Amino acid sequence: MQKVPATTSSKLQTMVDSAMDAARIIGYFKDKTILVTGSTGFLGKILVEKILRVQPAVRRIYLLVRAADEPSAQQRVQQEVTGTELFSLLRDKYGEEGFDLFIRDKIVPLAGDITNQDLGLEPTTLDGMAKEMDVIVNVAATTNFYERYDVALDVNVMGVKQLCHLAKHCANLRMFMHVSTAYVSGDGSTEPILEKPIKPGEALRGGGTRVDVDGELRLVSDAKNDLTTTSTTGAAERKAMKELGLRRARHFGWSNTYVFTKAMGETVLEEQLRRDGDGDGDGGMPPPAVVVVMRPSIITSVRADPVPGWVQGTRTIDTLIVGYAKRSISAFLADIRLVMDVIPADMVVNAMLAAAVAHSGSGSGSGQDVVVYYQPTSSLRNPVTYAVLYRSGSRHFREHPRVRDDGEAIPNKEMRFFTTIPRFRLYMILSYKLPLEMLHMANLLLCGLFSKLYKDSNRKYKFVMHLVDVYGPFAFFKGCFDDTNMERLRSTMVMRSPEDDMFNYDPKTIDWDDYFYRIHIPGVLKYVCK
Repeated sequence: MQKVPATTSSKLQTMVDSAMDAARIIGYFKDKTILVTGSTGFLGKILVEKILRVQPAVRRIYLLVRAADEPSAQQRVQQEVTGTELFSLLRDKYGEEGFDLFIRDKIVPLAGDITNQDLGLEPTTLDGMAKEMDVIVNVAATTNFYERYDVALDVNVMGVKQLCHLAKHCANLRMFMHVSTAYVSGDGSTEPILEKPIKPGEALRGGGTRVDVDGELRLVSDAKNDLTTTSTTGAAERKAMKELGLRRARHFGWSNTYVFTKAMGETVLEEQLRRDGDGDGDGGMPPPAVVVVMRPSIITSVRADPVPGWVQGTRTIDTLIVGYAKRSISAFLADIRLVMDVIPADMVVNAMLAAAVAHSGSGSGSGQDVVVYYQPTSSLRNPVTYAVLYRSGSRHFREHPRVRDDGEAIPNKEMRFFTTIPRFRLYMILSYKLPLEMLHMANLLLCGLFSKLYKDSNRKYKFVMHLVDVYGPFAFFKGCFDDTNMERLRSTMVMRSPEDDMFNYDPKTIDWDDYFYRIHIPGVLKYVCK
């Protein structure tokens, strides 16, 4: 297998030397057949909308979704993808009836599952897809930091393997794109984190520790069998599987189950591409296919199009905004002097489209697969600190105050920040744990009079401390992501017409204070807090 080093590859330079503009990107997707996994997620639906909007002559886009049958898949796509506000520009362009006809002509919902063999699809469906597939984009992932280990392994690791099996039978495939995360590198590095592959078996923790994916799968299977034989309840099994994932991640040097399994997913991709010469016809991608791995950092709301501020779910940094808006937190675990690496979702999608066009058909042509790593990030080119987010939030709530039901403005309060986990734990003990213990004693003396209050308060306290344990490492992440490959790709972009800006993915063009104040924070309040 041919790999592309992060910063010195002349091969990569050759592949991205030709000029890139909007016309080239738009033209590439004409008559293309594309498979997208994870289309019901935040990034996936932005990608689907963008392709349909800029290139209505795309041949078709297959969307693999979990559903019992095709009608259920159709309904889910309508409700969770094309029926969202994100598709408002397309809906305005075609009108309601024309939009529905357009979507039916271009979108093919598939009832399947990325974790199942053959994606859970019928052989005839698979064969038909394999003959016409040009591009595969894997956006599917479970992003829960505290996910069940068995679920995270199935989706983030084995799902990659299942897609590789499909890709190897797509004779006309030009591009296999896998979306990972920049944080597969771990959270302990203070050096620039390069756009380079993770070596199969490589663990972040030294001492000869190696990651064996098959071994982890066996471990999970044995653990589940043990839980079954002991008649464990469903809730107890879920907790055991979650704790197992966190424990295994930290054993190998990752902070949580999500980034650990995404790292394993990348190594599985590398291993699948190296499986050639064994006589089973299960080698790498068909030439001239290229594999691109995109590693975005924390993805935030849409900056420019189609709907500025649009966001789905709570991003890591949005906990601060939501908590402040709901007045549910008065203290936060973060060093606001540190850089938070964030990148708007539409910029990530623009980078994905540009990379797909730059590399499609640029494989070696000799059966050797080319793997290119990109990190759409901001910490190197245009770093922004948590302090900027906090100042923008304070300004927003000062100029757009929340109001009570009676119309009276709710006064803003200063947030207290703790720069270390031990300091935050001490604060929580003094402010909450000790009063809880006093409430517990009163509850015992008064024969359970405060039982409900104590249970609810104690549950909330444990939940907060659990969040500190799981998310704490992200609050103090000090790494800086190198984006040399990304910058090399950006250098090919030329501005021939105003529409070229619709594929902008340069973080240097972002005014972070304006973005947070005018776009992101209002978007979180509208789409997350509702």
